[in-house]
Amino acid sequence: MDYRIPFGNLKVGDAARRRIAEALDSNWISEGRFVQEFEQKFAAKLGWKHALATSSGTTAGEVVWSAVRELLGHTPHSCQGNMSRNRGFVATPACAFVATANCILAAGMEPLFVDIALDSLNMDGDKLTQVLSRADSVRYRCDGINFVATMGKPSPIAEVAEIAGERDLYLIGDFCEGHGARYKAGVWQSHGLKGDFFADHFCDASIYSFYTAHLIVGGEGGIICTDDDEIANLCRSIKNHGRPAGSNYFDFKRIGFNAKWGECQAAIALESLEKFDEVSAKRREVRAKLIQALEPFEDRLILYRDSPEEIISPHAFPLVLRDEAADVRPLYDYLNKSDIQVKTLFGSLPTDHAAFKFLGYKEGDFPVAERIGRTGLHLPCNEFMTDEDVAYVADRIRDFCQREKS
Repeated sequence: MDYRIPFGNLKVGDAARRRIAEALDSNWISEGRFVQEFEQKFAAKLGWKHALATSSGTTAGEVVWSAVRELLGHTPHSCQGNMSRNRGFVATPACAFVATANCILAAGMEPLFVDIALDSLNMDGDKLTQVLSRADSVRYRCDGINFVATMGKPSPIAEVAEIAGERDLYLIGDFCEGHGARYKAGVWQSHGLKGDFFADHFCDASIYSFYTAHLIVGGEGGIICTDDDEIANLCRSIKNHGRPAGSNYFDFKRIGFNAKWGECQAAIALESLEKFDEVSAKRREVRAKLIQALEPFEDRLILYRDSPEEIISPHAFPLVLRDEAADVRPLYDYLNKSDIQVKTLFGSLPTDHAAFKFLGYKEGDFPVAERIGRTGLHLPCNEFMTDEDVAYVADRIRDFCQREKS
């Protein structure tokens, strides 16, 4: 379906077309010089020592969690019903895109799901502490925390980082939806950190996706960033079938993947990276206009603004119905039929989706995630939206709310 207002758009400009032509003329479109150029420029832009491009944000997660598993000395297991206390466990939000849990399983570890907070849509710090304490009580060893910046909102990454530090856990940030999300200087400095206040730097490593709807676009692609040399070298090996980092010789040191990126997608993403600041500012402008337009409906809708300490990097625009007993599907269907592309807010992975039934969770275990699944959706908030598009979205929501009242 061709939407009037889609989540994102892939617009290939002259600079990207020139690079694509160069790649085609070279007869080499697997990982090469444009991928390397993107890695260098992305690392410089977000202040990281290492950046390792991958074929998607999902494979970035698979690779980095495989590296963590190896650092911890765990042997990979099949994820098909072979869960045991001898494998590594990773705390991860119950409400997030499915890849956040799939990559942990693909890396040979097991997700320990944590309910989210209604006011952030992210992992709840108190519930995280409860899950970790419960794991300790039954002698499960939780080895890491997977923080997800849902819809580009970075809070409460600082609180989660403190918990990870106290327990000596690896903290990996999934910033696939939050390129460039920031904390204010006061919070940043209070934690003894230096740099440009990017929220992902609370983590041992962070991952990003360049899917078409995201802020930096390559069509597909992902990247792993870290300041840790050991994590970086392991990731370089794992993303290339388990060869030693930098080698193509048939000498396989570990279980690995083919997670290499392509030159044509890197060519597109390089052009997008060059427009990063402009696109980020435009998305925040569109988001502010959507909030302003929808403020009259806050008796019906929960809107998500920046908290005092953060700067959201918008992926999309989340909405949650205030009535927790309501069903968001009529609004979803109405907006979709109005040519506005909408999606749900993921729902509870362990209890709303059959894929995770084998882990043994039951309905009611994650009340906020399950509530968000019933009452939440997200809609476009991209740099291509005009004032007329914003007004159109608000009018359609206003029309729906008036129909519901009558």
